[in-house]
Amino acid sequence: MDVLRPPLIRIGGRVYRKNLIQEQAFPHEEEEDFYAGPGDCADEPGDAFVVEETERGFQCQVEVPSPLYKYIIGKKGETKKRLETETRTSISIPKPGVEGQIVITGQHRSGVVSARTRIDVLLDSFRKKQPFTHFLSFALNQPAIQEKFLQFKEQVLEKCSKDHGVSSSLFQNPAKLHLTLGTLVLLNEQEIQKACDLLQRCKEDFVDQITGGQPLTVEVAGVEYMNDDPAMTDVLYAKVHMKDGSDR
Repeated sequence: MDVLRPPLIRIGGRVYRKNLIQEQAFPHEEEEDFYAGPGDCADEPGDAFVVEETERGFQCQVEVPSPLYKYIIGKKGETKKRLETETRTSISIPKPGVEGQIVITGQHRSGVVSARTRIDVLLDSFRKKQPFTHFLSFALNQPAIQEKFLQFKEQVLEKCSKDHGVSSSLFQNPAKLHLTLGTLVLLNEQEIQKACDLLQRCKEDFVDQITGGQPLTVEVAGVEYMNDDPAMTDVLYAKVHMKDGSDR
């Protein structure tokens, strides 16, 4: 990584640069630390989350799925200890496997905000390394589509059966045909419910406005692959177009 041009991460309207630390937090993983970029000091009062004033100082709560606790704790608790020392706060984390909130307390608001910001950035980084748990799709297993797919399969096998590696085992089961919209990492029931609520709001506030509440007619024609090198292709998928030529 070029130390003069480190990767930038944007969270809550702020920009942070990402610096790799060489010590190992977990086997085969590099622990990451983050610092605010110019004009985005991590110690400034944050407006993206609530910091409560208490009798002993200040407090902030962070909703964190239990599978991500270990990234805040670090190897032998080193990450948690460093965060607490550098921000002069105390960080309380629920027991492994117990869903709850991480609670940050400190005598100074700026320290609590700094700890919360650094935890948010760490969680954002390590969440991206989690395997996908859910994917969004439309089922495309209608009889007419299945029939067309089987015709396509027969044509490919007839024309390409002599080519290396081409066999019927490459093709999806027609009963499982689907149109994938996206993939998600949802690590507990609360995140699943939140995703459901957001998707429902998306339909009401966004999708219905585009479609006018009417179905969209699409055409499936041609194939595409998932990487830059055709020689390294693992997956072929069908290309989808709006039948009226629009970009809806």
